Amino acid sequence: MKLCVIGGGSTYTPELLGGLAEKKAEIPIKEVVLLDIDKERLRDVGEFAVRMMANIAPEIEISYTLDRNKALQDADFVITQIRVGHQIARHDDSLFCIQNGVIGQETTGAAGFAKAMRTIPVLLDYAKDMEKLCPNAWLINFTNPSGIVTEALIRFGWEKTIGLCNAPIGMQKGVAHQLGVETLDVQLDYVGLNHLGWVRKVAVKGEDRTKEVLENLSPYNATNIPELDYDPVFYHALGAYLNGYLRYYYLEEEMLEHLKREPKTRAQVVMEVEEELLSYYRDKLNNTKPEALSKRGGAYYSHVALSLISAIYNDKNEVHIVNTLNKGALLDLSEDAAIETPAVINKTGAHPLVAGHVDLSFRGLLQHVKAYEQLTVEAAVNSSYNKALLALCNHPLVHSAKKAKKLLDFFIERHGLELN
Repeated sequence: MKLCVIGGGSTYTPELLGGLAEKKAEIPIKEVVLLDIDKERLRDVGEFAVRMMANIAPEIEISYTLDRNKALQDADFVITQIRVGHQIARHDDSLFCIQNGVIGQETTGAAGFAKAMRTIPVLLDYAKDMEKLCPNAWLINFTNPSGIVTEALIRFGWEKTIGLCNAPIGMQKGVAHQLGVETLDVQLDYVGLNHLGWVRKVAVKGEDRTKEVLENLSPYNATNIPELDYDPVFYHALGAYLNGYLRYYYLEEEMLEHLKREPKTRAQVVMEVEEELLSYYRDKLNNTKPEALSKRGGAYYSHVALSLISAIYNDKNEVHIVNTLNKGALLDLSEDAAIETPAVINKTGAHPLVAGHVDLSFRGLLQHVKAYEQLTVEAAVNSSYNKALLALCNHPLVHSAKKAKKLLDFFIERHGLELN
């Protein structure tokens, strides 16, 4: 089997390859091609990847290239992990949002809109090449904002796409740690969207442990910043175990003030970590994963990606929490909406489990955010200024049509977006 990694110059690529080496017995991939458009970065990461895999899995052939035809030709699986505009675009977007009194998070906040707008056309272009070069491949999308990008790809570019995020596995591991059980024994009744998820029930080997989890307030929902921790009264009133990104909505004012006080944007922090990693990769004496990878973000990324690939290839009928089209599973959203949901995974793809209706207490927020997401997809696919403006106007964290226009015009100028 052949795996192509679009965005192979990512500093996180060695983590993915390390996971592949660990799962080589169940995923018989013989060739991995790293594809990128950044020549120097690809060289640094690619040369290190070759050394590392020669050390831990010499039977897997590793190469890197700028040639997308060569990289995609006859691939069985394609992983996307690109960042159009690099971290500097993330920094500029986030900072401008914060300066204008808007959450600047690059997936949940308005900066996530900008990232989607400059990313979706690029990935749809890759999808056109896949039609010719690897028509049977599965595309595993890790590119953020994962839910929006995945919906655009499935509906308008590559039907055999499944989106992933590491947040659900983080929640699952958090519960397992709290309850003192194995991660695989924990089942989450997870409903929602990417970075907008609620767990209605926590079970361990089929036994309902939700009450116990909520009474102890899972470590996944605790921070070292008191104002960003939920009041237990609210937490228990909602009666759900919460994806950490919900703080941007439920604690919007507190989160915005926190971001304003931060001396650096998250993008600046990541740029510093990435330079440390690239320096390590350039040293030809190094051939093992650096400890600094833990500071990069994306915990468990390789685990969820490769577990998903294994479930598809080996036709396992395993349940994974993924981003895929609703197809009637969640009755409060349209069938063509991408949702983040438990789904049975086998060789034919992702099959969402029936979710029914969600509770009225969070149904409105779910539908509000999905309206914003689908307008963003339409704006990106059709290069539409009007749809883009309406998307930002519908974003729950923007609040003002005038502010939405100001943000949109900045994103257009900053990123050279061509909208009609």
